[in-house]
Amino acid sequence: MIKDKQEIIEKIRAKKGIISDMDGVIYHGNKLLPGAKEFVEWLKNENKSYVFLTNASERTPRELQEKLARLGIEVGHEHFYTSALATATFLASQKENGSAYIIGDTGIINALYDVGYSMNNINPDYVVIGDTHSYNYEKLVTASRLVRDGAKLIGTNPDITGPSEQGLIPATKALVAPIELATGKPAYYIGKPNPLMMRIALKKLGQQREDTLIIGDRMDTDIIAGIESEIDTCLVLSGCETEASIHNYPYSPDFVLNGVLDITS
Repeated sequence: MIKDKQEIIEKIRAKKGIISDMDGVIYHGNKLLPGAKEFVEWLKNENKSYVFLTNASERTPRELQEKLARLGIEVGHEHFYTSALATATFLASQKENGSAYIIGDTGIINALYDVGYSMNNINPDYVVIGDTHSYNYEKLVTASRLVRDGAKLIGTNPDITGPSEQGLIPATKALVAPIELATGKPAYYIGKPNPLMMRIALKKLGQQREDTLIIGDRMDTDIIAGIESEIDTCLVLSGCETEASIHNYPYSPDFVLNGVLDITS
């Protein structure tokens, strides 16, 4: 891990492609993080290839585009890729025109509709859990029953918590865990660090691994995803991790910054 800040900045600025997380890197909830707008302008002005790769599954790419626009950042919807889209791609490859019982919001619902999936709360092929604010006991009971009856359990991402304006809040894996416990059936998780997400991101970028950098705020998803994909990694301390928490992991990021503000200041 390189510690000299100027050397870190120079190496980051030399990259041709940037894969960036959103929550904890660009914003917390509806609050833009320091330097986020300048960072995106830098990506554009330097003609970088870039994609925002997020484990959040509740929004569609167009909804993410609209959210950034409300926060003062203009980015085309083609620059976003979510764990919901990756989940839909995976399920379509496993079973064409299948069915699913979904606990999730528009991002995952639309993604599955777009690949030909139907919604089914009787005998679905899959039970799919994503980020949502509409989780309740009734849905938990239904999901558990369907999994016990043979539906495969899928989580759009393995995040236990996520950053928000109020601090860390429960995320997808925390919502899946009760179903795993109630059924004894483990879920399969699609989002980072699943290699599927990284392969698609690299394809969207059109860049080689050695010319690419992944920027994220989580050691257990963003950073390990980069390491396992042989892509240089930059951890920003504006989200889930602290300087102290880095040492809890048996691996290290290539670079550590306080936030994306450091890249452009």
